[in-house]
Amino acid sequence: MATTKKPKRKAADRATTYATEVLDGTIMAGPYVRAACQRHMNDLEHGDERGLYYDEKDASEAIAFFEECLCLNGGQFEGLPFILLPWQAFITGSVFGWKRKDTGFRRFRLAYIETGKGSGKSPWAAGAGLKGLVADDEERSEVYACATFKSQAMVLFRDACAFVDQSSALSSRLKMSGVGDNRWNIFYAATNSFFRVISSENKGGHAGPRPHFYIADEVHEHRDGNVIGNLEKGFKFRRQPLGIEITNSGSDVTSFCFERHEMCRKIVTGVIENDDIFAYVCALDEEDIQDKNGEESEKYLTDESCWEKVNPSLPYGLPGYEYIRKEIKKAFGMPSQMSVVKRLNFCQWVASDNPWLSGELWFGCQDTEGFEDEMLKGRKCWGGLDLSSTQDLTAAAFIFEPSSIDPMWRLKCYFWIPGDNLIIKEDIDHVPYTVWRDKGHITALPGKAINKSSVVKLLADVSRGFDLQGIAFDRHKIKDLEEFAEKAGVELTFGQWNKEKREWDWEYGDGIKMMPFGQQARSMDPAISKFEALLANSEVVHDGNPVLTWCAANAVVIEDEDGNRKISKKKSRGRIDGIIASVMACGVSADPAPVSAYADMTIEEMVARMKGEI
Repeated sequence: MATTKKPKRKAADRATTYATEVLDGTIMAGPYVRAACQRHMNDLEHGDERGLYYDEKDASEAIAFFEECLCLNGGQFEGLPFILLPWQAFITGSVFGWKRKDTGFRRFRLAYIETGKGSGKSPWAAGAGLKGLVADDEERSEVYACATFKSQAMVLFRDACAFVDQSSALSSRLKMSGVGDNRWNIFYAATNSFFRVISSENKGGHAGPRPHFYIADEVHEHRDGNVIGNLEKGFKFRRQPLGIEITNSGSDVTSFCFERHEMCRKIVTGVIENDDIFAYVCALDEEDIQDKNGEESEKYLTDESCWEKVNPSLPYGLPGYEYIRKEIKKAFGMPSQMSVVKRLNFCQWVASDNPWLSGELWFGCQDTEGFEDEMLKGRKCWGGLDLSSTQDLTAAAFIFEPSSIDPMWRLKCYFWIPGDNLIIKEDIDHVPYTVWRDKGHITALPGKAINKSSVVKLLADVSRGFDLQGIAFDRHKIKDLEEFAEKAGVELTFGQWNKEKREWDWEYGDGIKMMPFGQQARSMDPAISKFEALLANSEVVHDGNPVLTWCAANAVVIEDEDGNRKISKKKSRGRIDGIIASVMACGVSADPAPVSAYADMTIEEMVARMKGEI
């Protein structure tokens, strides 16, 4: 059973103590952290030959700044002194302790830090930014928290504001502009210096900064190196500027962040000599990710003894062994989710375009004998409709709630495709459309575009034959369906989610209830999570329609900057209409506040809703 240690102050030079304990095996670390520690020890012995020296006094003072001036914020940590964990003390001592003999200024101009999620990188970086603001005697110092998106940079900046709020030494000297979460500037009058946010969204706002420090958060999400590059150009105006770049591992090996990762990996291992750059790069050892035959292995997912290598705060409870166990369990059978776990929790640079659902998971939820409509009679159901524009698939999915004699949710999907040139479409999509048509898995309609009167007829049939509660739809593709429904005499009643009442408001009429469903990640993410949970817990069964199985195999999930997910048509490897319709149906099922309405909620309301508090 893993234990949680309590960080303690140590009298000795803690950066060197950490390096020594890593190298003698007292502290577990991966190959590049061991290399960084060896580099520190080598430089203590031979650095003077290159004009370097280690100022133990300044290293200790930097550590003391955190521990004597700053208090942590949030939850169980609120108000506690910021006692640096050993790895944080190593970074702090190294970054602020190493100097150049010729100038007496700091040696490092860049500190690159790559660890597992939840290790405490952002609070440390925010604290380092405040130290650069108030303790370097730099006139008109400019400190920037930078990221691709302002909201992302604000996470780190809010940590800095919280530090100021809780420190009498800092709050008496610093003035903050703005109120609450809208604060945007920290001003230090003694040197006319400031700490503020900058991002790629600042159109034209990057010209001319003269940063003393910049702190780049989530570097793996930076689209390119432009923001950082523009900040680095301003270094020429400063005596000892410092860039701090913190990140999780990413998914794009052509990215700016991966270039940084590779450069830093080579610097600490001695392949490249660069005395300007400090690197702390967490990684697993080869034996953790390969078996005895050198084949790729995922044993590290179950071998908890190596987790500390990529999560250096783990012995102290961050992010926690149980948290990582749950993340692995939650991602089981879902390659795209497991890809995220490998990146964020195990520092693996893995591709992001893995399929969302594994075959093992999908086929494990298939009723091999199928199921007849008769067993679905009398059960409440919800639909999802993905309408094609011209020649794509159109899909309608229906999910039926469990009954007293059947504990499973049941998923059934219907498909349409234009019948003209079907053989040509087979060659393009590499699937047997004609076979699927002949076996009744898909309806091939005459013509070059789908006649939506067939879709309207199905909706009417389902409405008459089952206890249909409503159908989720994409409002941008609904107009044609309305016209066909009107011609067929089928009434559609459109709903709007009432945020205040937390219920649907319906137009006058008793027609088929239609529920608008946003297609952006913020709307789709709760539905995706809900669908995943049903599959992972074996609570849903599909009828084995090969068209739906094909859609499921093609689906790739992507994240936005806030971590919300959606199924990406661009990244997916073929048609995905059936799985999108299924997710939409699941999203509005059996919930008085369906997830399609979450887009209209605040984050606080959404979290409370998902916890069952409202």
